Amino acid sequence: MSAVTTPAALRVADLTVWQGGHTLVRRVHFSIPAGGVLTLLGESGSGKSLLAQAIMGNLPGTLRCSGSIEIAGQLSDAADSKARRRGWGRDIALLPQEPWLALDPTMPVMQQVAETYELVSHPAVDDGHDGHDGHDGHDGHDGRDGRDGLRTVRAGARARAAAALESLGLQAAAAKYPFMISGGMAQRVAFLATHAAGAPLMIIDEPTKGLDTDRRDEVLALLLAARAQGMSLLCITHDVWLARALGGQLAVMRDGEMVEQGPAAEVLATPRYAYTQRLLAADPACWRAVPAVSATGPVIAELRQVSKSFGKQRLFSALDLRIHGGEIIAVTGPSGTGKTSLGNIVLGLLKPDAGKVTRAPALARTAFQKIYQDPAAAFAPSVSLRCSLQDLMRLHALEWAMLESLLARMRIAPPLLERLPRQVSGGELQRIALARVLWMKPALIFADEPTSRLDPLTQQDVMTLLVEQARALGSAVLLVTHDAHIVRCVADRQIRLE
Repeated sequence: MSAVTTPAALRVADLTVWQGGHTLVRRVHFSIPAGGVLTLLGESGSGKSLLAQAIMGNLPGTLRCSGSIEIAGQLSDAADSKARRRGWGRDIALLPQEPWLALDPTMPVMQQVAETYELVSHPAVDDGHDGHDGHDGHDGHDGRDGRDGLRTVRAGARARAAAALESLGLQAAAAKYPFMISGGMAQRVAFLATHAAGAPLMIIDEPTKGLDTDRRDEVLALLLAARAQGMSLLCITHDVWLARALGGQLAVMRDGEMVEQGPAAEVLATPRYAYTQRLLAADPACWRAVPAVSATGPVIAELRQVSKSFGKQRLFSALDLRIHGGEIIAVTGPSGTGKTSLGNIVLGLLKPDAGKVTRAPALARTAFQKIYQDPAAAFAPSVSLRCSLQDLMRLHALEWAMLESLLARMRIAPPLLERLPRQVSGGELQRIALARVLWMKPALIFADEPTSRLDPLTQQDVMTLLVEQARALGSAVLLVTHDAHIVRCVADRQIRLE
């Protein structure tokens, strides 16, 4: 008698994704056992997120795929996206790379998490309308029991949502809308809303990007707890620390192909391929420090006794800061302590509650530029990247050749510009956003977690380019980052908010 084989949580065979005649993901094979984890490492644009979209059945309309995908024993052709869409939330869930794509901008945080508990985790509740023709409500059942049951479910969902938010230190964000919270907080809210569905298989795209050490540990604890309860994970990340902590299996992607695969501990300790070795060696922990410069350039902006609060939450008070051209100032601190607010005050995008902000009088407003924490928020969603950039070129009489040079330095292929912002990876979009800012030759750059979406190799290249350009142009850089290694290597001085 043959042994009974337990279906894999996810089995992918010969999966290929292409656009026209160009292959983007080539013949990928892997399997994740029930309760197991597979972590994908690789450069931005290597095909990791496209692979996740193909598995979910959510590829952009211009892309096609082939192969087979099996989820909990249910086999489907990779091209049959409808078969897998029917299982969204209940059989498979996806936490996308950009939290703004997972959150409803019109709905408070508490409601978003509670709604998932209510609509997905709980069975439908009779609301007093049984759907039978001719029912007139005069048979002694006026729907009160159904309405009471619905209220009970909703109350339970809100209680579970409140407990989940508190577990990640998000209780203060419960009544806020997504645009009112930091990127790190939005990432945690999106994780909770996705996890609440209780799907046995979850695909997680960059779950720790932009998080400080404490919050990163909390997300890891949630992932490990989910695994202990039987959830299977496909984790896409450039965070080597997370790949090591999750364990399980590890696969490395390059140019749409899996070039190395095996136990995570083994691949990370003794990578066989030169590309994997370079990828791991580019982790910020291995970077060499850039020589610091003294604050001798002209004063670009100055803050005197500046304070800012949101409601009852005091972010900072009586803060003094003088920013000189050519220097790189790191702004650090836990999520939600006002790092982004401080940068927005420097730029003039946010007014302080008290104090004075002075900017060099000879500078135009366009001399102050921002690299957004979430690059999707920095581009018009329905216009191709090329059109957006060409509009900027015409408006400010810029040279297209300079932009092409910057994009080449960041390894952005020209065909990517023909796509909409949502059709490229977060890492690719962030590099394009950085090139756009440098193209303007600003006097001050507020860089809000500019490399949190980038793999180690690209992160190193981009940060090197940012430092080189800032030094060459005499631009000041106000750099928000949670990575202590980046602070050590590139910052001339540091401001820590608590």
